[in-house]
Amino acid sequence: MTTSTPLPPPVGDILGRIGGTAMVPLRRIAPAGGARVLLKLESENPTGSMKDRMALAMVEAAEADGRLAPGAPVVEYTGGSTGVSLALVCAVKGHPLHVVSSDAFAAAKLEHMRVLGARLRIVASDGGRMTGQLTRDMIALAGEISAALPGSFWTDQMNNLDQLAAYHRMADEIRQQTGGRIDALVQSVGTAASIRGLGEGVRRWAPHATVVAVEPAESAVLSGGASGAHRIDGIGAGYVVPMWRAELASRIERVSTDDARAMAARLAAEEGLHAGTSTGANVVAALRVAADLGPAATVVTVMCDTGLKYLT
Repeated sequence: MTTSTPLPPPVGDILGRIGGTAMVPLRRIAPAGGARVLLKLESENPTGSMKDRMALAMVEAAEADGRLAPGAPVVEYTGGSTGVSLALVCAVKGHPLHVVSSDAFAAAKLEHMRVLGARLRIVASDGGRMTGQLTRDMIALAGEISAALPGSFWTDQMNNLDQLAAYHRMADEIRQQTGGRIDALVQSVGTAASIRGLGEGVRRWAPHATVVAVEPAESAVLSGGASGAHRIDGIGAGYVVPMWRAELASRIERVSTDDARAMAARLAAEEGLHAGTSTGANVVAALRVAADLGPAATVVTVMCDTGLKYLT
């Protein structure tokens, strides 16, 4: 007779299940003779995304210092995952949420926000592609909506440093799960909050670790390329974002939309890990790093969200 693993006690609400996600090694996709590649399963968060962490951190910090009063509205621009996470947090905490998004992003994400009570304004894209101009248009409209709503709080994810604490805590989880053994951290760049927070957090206990940033090959602005259009949800804003810190990244990897999609498909078919395209991009880059470092090393990357958001 086997003994079952003890389950955690009941939590006060669904927000208590944010964080504490598992980590698994890649088994079939990892390169022969390469480093061990570990994937942090952020799909285990309540909305299926790592953005639950930062949404909760931004809202709670604003509530704590008085920027967000009880029942006051919240405003944000988002490619989808941040909006879904904010919709969850705001539903639990009783804040109306106003979201600016676009038809460039997965329809399931937009519908998920609506189901959780968010009010959406959709900005038309250039043929369903992500561009720098689209990002700027969404930000401008969010600013207008916030200015027109008395007492509202604009989370402004591109500039909000409150979210870094959430990623520092995630880095602490990685330390516990790896026993402090990590040679490289690989993460894609959207607002740059996750790579900055994770990179800062990891470097506190593993100062030798290589921090690898991932961006779309079609819009590789961080590595000096031209701004362009791509279809990797959640990353590649099309310009150098305010929270980006070039000195933190030891290396930048460019990954194409086609390669990110192909890897997401392989993860599902070969590893049973159904993820989105940003995760596909992470794994493409992580495998490159793993091949360079060799079998004695450990590479950690992130399964940013669940692939269920992209079935449509």
